[in-house]
Amino acid sequence: MDQESIVYGCIKDVSSAMVESERIRTNREAMLSLPHADEWPFLSQEMFAIPSIDSPFFNYQTEVMHFGASYKAVEYEWDQWIAQFESLLSRMYWVSATVHLETELSGTHTFTWEANGNYHKPGSGDMRVRCEWSHEGSLRI
Repeated sequence: MDQESIVYGCIKDVSSAMVESERIRTNREAMLSLPHADEWPFLSQEMFAIPSIDSPFFNYQTEVMHFGASYKAVEYEWDQWIAQFESLLSRMYWVSATVHLETELSGTHTFTWEANGNYHKPGSGDMRVRCEWSHEGSLRI
C-alpha cells in the first residue's frame, strides 16, 4: 500500500468586518492564482475554501481561510511544498498560518507561521516559522 500524507490547516487574518475590501480581494486573488489540481501542483485552488467577496461577513473576529489535501508521501518533497506555501503567504494579508502534516511513518508535524508585527502585508518578508513534531500510535503493517 502507498504511503498517504494528509495536509490541512488554515490561514488567519483579522475579521472581514474590520478590514477594507482590498485586503479581502488580495487574499482571494492570491488563492485563485494557484493552478488547478489536474496540473499536479503541490498547492491548488481546489484544496482551499476560497472566501467569496459577495458573501455576508459571518466571522466574529478572525477571518479563517482553511485548506486540506491528501498526497502520496509528500513528506519526501516537503521542502518544495513549504516553498510554494510561503510563496502564497508572501502575496497575502495574514496574522498567522498553521499547517498540519500527518504521515504514516513519521507522525504528525505542525508548522506555524506568525507575522512580525500586527499582520503580514503582501510583499514584505517578515514571517517566522516554527515546527512541532509528535508521533502517536504504531506502524501500520
